[in-house]
Amino acid sequence: MSTAQPAAPAAGTGFRAVVNPLAGEVTPVSVPTEEILAFHRRLPGYGPTPLLSVPALAERLGVGSVLVKAESNRFGLPAFKMLGASWAVYRTLCERLGADPEPWGDVDELAARFAPLRPFTLVAATDGNHGRAVARMARLLGFGARIFVPSGTTEARIAGIAGEGAEVGVVPGTYDAAVARSAEEEGPGAAVISDTSWPGYSDVPLRVIEGYSTMFSEIDDALSAAGHEQPDVLVVPVGVGALAAAAVQHVQGSPGAVVVGVEPEDAACVTASALAGELVTLEGEQRSIMAGLNCGTPSPVAWPLVSRGVAGFVTIGDDWARRAVRELAAVGIEAGETGAAALGGLNAVHECGGTGPMQRFLGPTANLLVLVTEGASDPGAWRRILGVEAVGAD
Repeated sequence: MSTAQPAAPAAGTGFRAVVNPLAGEVTPVSVPTEEILAFHRRLPGYGPTPLLSVPALAERLGVGSVLVKAESNRFGLPAFKMLGASWAVYRTLCERLGADPEPWGDVDELAARFAPLRPFTLVAATDGNHGRAVARMARLLGFGARIFVPSGTTEARIAGIAGEGAEVGVVPGTYDAAVARSAEEEGPGAAVISDTSWPGYSDVPLRVIEGYSTMFSEIDDALSAAGHEQPDVLVVPVGVGALAAAAVQHVQGSPGAVVVGVEPEDAACVTASALAGELVTLEGEQRSIMAGLNCGTPSPVAWPLVSRGVAGFVTIGDDWARRAVRELAAVGIEAGETGAAALGGLNAVHECGGTGPMQRFLGPTANLLVLVTEGASDPGAWRRILGVEAVGAD
């Protein structure tokens, strides 16, 4: 693994778009989607998140249609992360128990099946949403939780994690530093539930990727019910690459469909890796307001899918995310800065891309699916972006 700075955006725009030079055929991956969906349906508060048609966005972007999968509220949490975290926790605890916990009908019965493991702690590193989801699972199952966050994590996100009953540790430095610190906790009485991987640690992050398949199962069901065709372009925010990997797995069943990834310009580790032809770690700190994407190193287990299966990458500055937050709010969709990143990338391509490389995917007949992965995880920041900071309290 080498070290590189993210590719510089076009002067003055906070934007760059590149076709992935590594794109090619992806080896199919078998995912037990029905089993995973059945698992999620037994968790408290499960319900499909909305798939919304937004003609106003399609008209402005000059494309055929825009669908938005809105993950503003998933299991009562403001992001999609519970899908991956819950499945990874479940499979990890099954392995620690050494037995199949079936049959169980609800989370209380599941907690009883896992009771012989207590006392036990679930550990994670996070910029906010993944750690909160792990902490929620720990609370539901009667376990402890220890969550590490990088310095600079907002108080609202820390409070959200602590509100699940977790111990929160602030680690000096970046998200990568928090990941390294969390890895030290693995042991007989604790399991690390990470959405990124490192040498010798890959099974759990693979389960996280699998867990995200429920989102795409819901999309397929909603498309079928509404009589919609499968989208041509799936636009996904990219952090370490886990969600993008799940998106790539999904489009393998849709010939001609492509995935486009969007990253912050100062945390574009996947774009930098694609351009370098190998995994790279970014220098310095990543401090975008798109906090869930502030990752300096791609996940090695996601990389084989992302490096081959993502057609192109867009990197954007924070102002594009702010604008997208406001634009989504105007059509009734609550999106935090990370959640709005995919639309921010589309806006940047539309307004600054000209006849650039991404335009091949965004013609007048293109049908787009935009993943809005996060609601207002920091309500104060969300209100300030909307210019309503005097409403309510954080």
